[in-house]
Amino acid sequence: MVVPVLEEMRIRSLGVIDDAVVELSPGFTAVTGETGAGKTMVVTSLGLLLGGRADAALVRAGARAAVVEGRIVVPPESSAAVRAGEAGAELDDGALLVSRTLSAEGRSRAHVGGRSVPVGLLAELSDDLVAVHGQSDQQGLLRPARQRQALDRFAGEAVSAPLARWTTAYQRLRSVSGELDEITTLARERAQEADMLRFGLEEIAAVEPRAGEDTELAAEAERLGHAEALASAATTAHAALAGDPEDTGRPENSDAAALVSAAHRALEAQRAHDPALASLADRLGEVAILMGDVAGELAGYADDLDADPLRLAAVEERRAALGQLTRKYGEDIAAVLSWSEESAARLAELEGDDERIGELSAERDALVSELTGLAQQLTDARADAAKRFADAVTEELSELAMPHARVSFSLKRSDAAAGAPGLELDGRSVAFGPHGTDEVELLLAPHPGAQPRPVAKGASGGELSRVMLAVEVVFAGADPVPTYLFDEVDAGVGGKAAVEVGRRLARLARSAQVVVVTHLPQVAAFADRHLVVEKTDDGSVTHSGVKAMEGESRVRELSRMLAGQEDSELARAHAEELLEAARSGS
Repeated sequence: MVVPVLEEMRIRSLGVIDDAVVELSPGFTAVTGETGAGKTMVVTSLGLLLGGRADAALVRAGARAAVVEGRIVVPPESSAAVRAGEAGAELDDGALLVSRTLSAEGRSRAHVGGRSVPVGLLAELSDDLVAVHGQSDQQGLLRPARQRQALDRFAGEAVSAPLARWTTAYQRLRSVSGELDEITTLARERAQEADMLRFGLEEIAAVEPRAGEDTELAAEAERLGHAEALASAATTAHAALAGDPEDTGRPENSDAAALVSAAHRALEAQRAHDPALASLADRLGEVAILMGDVAGELAGYADDLDADPLRLAAVEERRAALGQLTRKYGEDIAAVLSWSEESAARLAELEGDDERIGELSAERDALVSELTGLAQQLTDARADAAKRFADAVTEELSELAMPHARVSFSLKRSDAAAGAPGLELDGRSVAFGPHGTDEVELLLAPHPGAQPRPVAKGASGGELSRVMLAVEVVFAGADPVPTYLFDEVDAGVGGKAAVEVGRRLARLARSAQVVVVTHLPQVAAFADRHLVVEKTDDGSVTHSGVKAMEGESRVRELSRMLAGQEDSELARAHAEELLEAARSGS
């Protein structure tokens, strides 16, 4: 299984660092160096890659911009890779290339997988990739929500099983409650809507319109309103075409039909002599037939034309009734009928409110009963896991120069706000949410007699880093964050406690990547990779770079950290002893 790993970072023009490449171990990497050399720039660089706040003052004097680039190996199916892919980023041989540019003017730009992205995306990715613990930048388990998640994962199946059922029931309850609230809260509005729909449907039913009836009546009204003119036109046209056979005073061949017939006979007499003339004679014959048909239809039209004023009045009355409907319910009768169909369905829904309210109320009560039982299961499982988790962390702290510190979890339930839904537990209405009814918070009592307080408030900077280290060591098998960065986790400790800090960091590095900025050789000796931030000064400009320490150079660096003298034989012997002890695990 591929685990996300930050392989390397390149830092340019950031603080005292001109240009440095930081190659990290997939296990434990220690970063050391003299005070002022720029060790914190390594932490700052990682913070920028994680979407942290950019400060133009970080840009190296004389540079136009500071640039931090990182290469993070991520599984293609991981949430970080999927989220980056949604933003258009592409993996480079299984790695995600991330960069952050900070201009001297204060502008900041971010790139992921070759694509320009909002800086906020880096922060989203960091939640799944890195947990930072430092004097000034505490994240991860300092948030109560993350503490609850950590406790739930530590509890395992005892919490995950009822929590899965809780999630399903909780989401259904929200849906049911929303629908029930809508029906009951808007009861008056829904009743008014039902009355309006009922009135409209009754009005349409009383008229009984037919599809297309408005178009048919409009045509009929137009015809009836001009009946006399239409009859006169038809009669005149008929006379012009076929004349009146009973009109003896009409000159022979004065109508169109007679004239066309005479022309046709004239051509017919000579058609045998010229095919062209025969064709024209045929065409005149067709005209004569067509004129005869038209004349016959005109005669029938005039005879059938109804000029009944009573029918016209009835048509106009019907059109007026339809017009009342189209003014209210649609631009034409088709639209009116469509409104009627939709409104009937809506009215049936509204009229079923009482029955629906009963069904929803019963389902809501059943869901509340189910959630009440699940809430108690979750609380009991969390309480059991909290004690085991807190005892394990307390035991770790006793070996980290905090022998009297005690860690505990606060599990409490808040009363539901007045008028807000709640679960009846222990005789009171308790607020609930998507993860149950418990508010989980990690508490610390740093010494006997001290009252337990939220860990972010109950510890100094150095103590807080050690508490976070102890928590991460205990939780290493459950927390999904693959990379941890500790800044000054060893503050305020030395001697045997420092060795224990190093040993526990090495233990954590068995299941995750660990990067530690330290000034203690006892811690650095346990690292799989030892990086040193070195400062050079040419008299006018100070530069810092990052070098990997191996073999003799690592012994010299540990000697410097032990005694301030790289060539001290006593310090060298002690450094070699530390390395041997770290390798043997003692």
